[in-house]
Amino acid sequence: MIQDNQKNFSRLQMLIDVIVLAVSYVSAWFLRFMGPFAYSAEKGLSFEQYMLPLIFIIPGYLLLYQAFTLYEPLHMQGRRLMLANIIKANVLGMLAFVFLLYMLKESDFSRLTVYIFCVVNILLEWGVRMLIFAVLRDMRKKGLNQKQIILVGYSRAAEEYIDRIEANPQWGYIVRGILDDNVPAGTMYKGIKVIGRIANLTVILPANRLDEIAITLGLSEYYRLEEIVAMCEKSGVHTKFIPDYNKIIPTKPYTEDILGLPVINIRYVPLSNTFNAMVKRVMDIFGSIAAIIVSSPVMALMCILIKATSPGPLIYKQERVGLHNKTFWMYKFRSMEIQPEAEEKKAWTVKNDPRVTGIGKFMRRTSIDELPQLFNILKGDMSLVGPRPERPFFVEKFREEIPRYMVKHQVRPGLTGWAQVNGYRGDTSIRKRIDCDLYYIENWSIGFDIKILFLTIFKGFINKNAY
Repeated sequence: MIQDNQKNFSRLQMLIDVIVLAVSYVSAWFLRFMGPFAYSAEKGLSFEQYMLPLIFIIPGYLLLYQAFTLYEPLHMQGRRLMLANIIKANVLGMLAFVFLLYMLKESDFSRLTVYIFCVVNILLEWGVRMLIFAVLRDMRKKGLNQKQIILVGYSRAAEEYIDRIEANPQWGYIVRGILDDNVPAGTMYKGIKVIGRIANLTVILPANRLDEIAITLGLSEYYRLEEIVAMCEKSGVHTKFIPDYNKIIPTKPYTEDILGLPVINIRYVPLSNTFNAMVKRVMDIFGSIAAIIVSSPVMALMCILIKATSPGPLIYKQERVGLHNKTFWMYKFRSMEIQPEAEEKKAWTVKNDPRVTGIGKFMRRTSIDELPQLFNILKGDMSLVGPRPERPFFVEKFREEIPRYMVKHQVRPGLTGWAQVNGYRGDTSIRKRIDCDLYYIENWSIGFDIKILFLTIFKGFINKNAY
């Protein structure tokens, strides 16, 4: 029910965004040519010619908003994050617009109009979304569009469901009580009372105008599911099942229908979809080629400095574990003195490590030593964004010590990742790094990759934990 309502609301939000984009763009033109910026304006193009790009701007920005999760429920991302995503989507759209004008050599089109459009659209998008949120909140306070529900079964799932309802009053759910056979009547959880036994459903359903029933049985009570579902469906009230499996499946599972057989997948991995994987691979190929071209002067300079300061090869290759647990050779600029392979395999670099060369310290601090991995990306061993690969020795060690560690190998390892831009690099918590990797794997999108790449540019290169 929540998902159906959200889909309809997202469609309405997209329609509103179309109007906001058009209004912002026209307003930008008026501000530039009729308003406070008109003193320096030169009308090289007509109003109609300026309006033509709207044909491409509107669908392009809707895709950007989708990529930056702006059609997710507000309660799932918060107002600050929503504002940040609005700004990022608009700035990226503005840069793409200006770049396109440059490539088309369109000198008569006012760049200032594009910049004004960016600012006006950010303000209007944010204002409209906050207005919608305020209206919905006011409706809920007045008792409009509220849903009366009852929970069947007192369990962890029931408590967690109540927690979420309490934290999100904009959903409009009012929990009338809980029915359970094992917990005494009168037991309270956050103001919600156990009002009777499960058998009372036969009395409660005809006598009360309930909108929904949520079955929140504990695992040990699942043998009663068929009986309870049959009871609920006789009443015609919408019924949903909230499984109590957090300790068994601590992730985001999803269901699929295989010729009428429902199958629960323990983990949702967007990149297991062939189309998503293909899009990411195309992005990796073009991105790595562009990065190799841009960084080639820096790489050439590093080659000279490495050769001039210490004997040994320019490129150092190290075995790492990648997609589907397959090993590959990862390339780096050599930043340490030559050492026996057996010693190198079993030890991390420590602070003030005497093995690190002078130029090596600089390269490791600035992550320049990672640049040769652009060729790993081009080969297909790695991706621009993903969990960082680890050496086989440590993979074997961590797989026994850290729950869900091996899940990271369901996607290609990356040059940068969500853990790295959050500061978990070098000598930092492996558990927190894995939590970030799992979040990335389960929430991958093109917009998320672009966000991580931007964050890497602004704060990801300098590594204070690199020794």
